Amino acid sequence: MAISIGQEGDEDEVVSAINTTPLVDVMLVLLIIFLITIPVVTHTVPVDLPKETNQPRQTKPENIELSVTRDGGVFWNEQRVAGNEQLVTQLKAIAVAEPQPEVHIRGDGAAPYEHVGRVVLACQRAGILKIGFVTEPPPRG
Repeated sequence: MAISIGQEGDEDEVVSAINTTPLVDVMLVLLIIFLITIPVVTHTVPVDLPKETNQPRQTKPENIELSVTRDGGVFWNEQRVAGNEQLVTQLKAIAVAEPQPEVHIRGDGAAPYEHVGRVVLACQRAGILKIGFVTEPPPRG
């Protein structure tokens, strides 16, 4: 076996193989960078997030259902209330009961918020402690 160096008449051979050493070096550097930066990016502040529990509540007979229509009419358990002062008077009468019943407000979807706000204000003026809003559940799926 002999090595020929610089002999006349030899033509340089064309190397058809790709040199992958620089490619491997670049890939290793990128891998190291990703391994170092990923734990920093995924680090978050530990927070206890609330759990969603949407269980339908049973309506007790002593609970008060107040319905608000589009035109601002207020119904107390399906009976129309004449005015805001009468509503406050009726709510004050039940506010002294032990245990105090809950007031469930059903507002029409097309009713302005002002009408529902008047009912909430009447409940506050009467001293009602538990007010709930009745809504339709979102569609499943």
